[in-house]
Amino acid sequence: MNWITNYVRPRINSMFGRREVPENLWIKCPETGAMVFHTDLEENKWVIPSSGFHMKMPARARLADLFDGGVYEDLPQPKVAQDPLKFRDSKKYADRLKENRAKTDQEDTIIAGIGELQGLKLVGVVHEFKFLGGSLGMAAGEAIIQAFDRALAEKCPLVIFPASGGARMQEGILSLMQMPRVTVMVEMMREASLPYIVVLTNPTTGGVSASYAMLGDLHIAEPGAEIGFAGRRVIEQTIREQLPDGFQTAEYLLDHGMVDMVVKRHDIPATLARVLKIMTGVPGTAASALLEPPHHPVPAEAGAEVPAAP
Repeated sequence: MNWITNYVRPRINSMFGRREVPENLWIKCPETGAMVFHTDLEENKWVIPSSGFHMKMPARARLADLFDGGVYEDLPQPKVAQDPLKFRDSKKYADRLKENRAKTDQEDTIIAGIGELQGLKLVGVVHEFKFLGGSLGMAAGEAIIQAFDRALAEKCPLVIFPASGGARMQEGILSLMQMPRVTVMVEMMREASLPYIVVLTNPTTGGVSASYAMLGDLHIAEPGAEIGFAGRRVIEQTIREQLPDGFQTAEYLLDHGMVDMVVKRHDIPATLARVLKIMTGVPGTAASALLEPPHHPVPAEAGAEVPAAP
């Protein structure tokens, strides 16, 4: 046994050697290049403090931010057929699923929960973009449908936060079939007179934007979010024209009537609570008071009877 090699050198290396530093301690702002410490970014809801740029927010953090006190009931993850087409590109689809489950600690791209927002019960559904780009597959479609079922059973609103590149190519037509399935659930919410609100986050594209992400009763978008079907480069190459600046951003779509409002992330819970109370007719709100006809009592003449209030 060489004690210098096996004992002395490792001790010296541990004292003076280069230490491994996690790569994600500092996050670079895509807009300005400013560096932000990761804890500061998390405390600011993944919004760059200096520029206001909205980074992608983890799905779990999004649900916790939506509900009062971060308290909600997790809706169960549905079990579906794994890798139904036995798909393989540079690696097996089954291996990709394993990698993304380990990376995100989620069964698939969709998580959902039920809780209260300012005392109003609602179901929240969130896409996790880190899981295969938030793509829509069989498991994601079934999770969204079960979330709608719960909202219908509880007779409460549903709010969805899409962040997706579209349908999942590894599942082919089985992925595309989730679009009409979820669309049917949207119609069932409408028939039940229950609000369905979409909060469009960056990015919302492909088959998701072509179906349930654009079928809400109200469309709210985060600042700077990319929203569309095909990418800018694909469209320019197809039509052979230069697209205008800011094309497919939330602000551009607001100006052209495709979304109803652009709201900063910090203001989204309060905005949702306000509009949901209006849509559900919660008594005692300023909005519901505006909907009631004004009552102006007429002074009675001397000796006349005052009619009882209806």
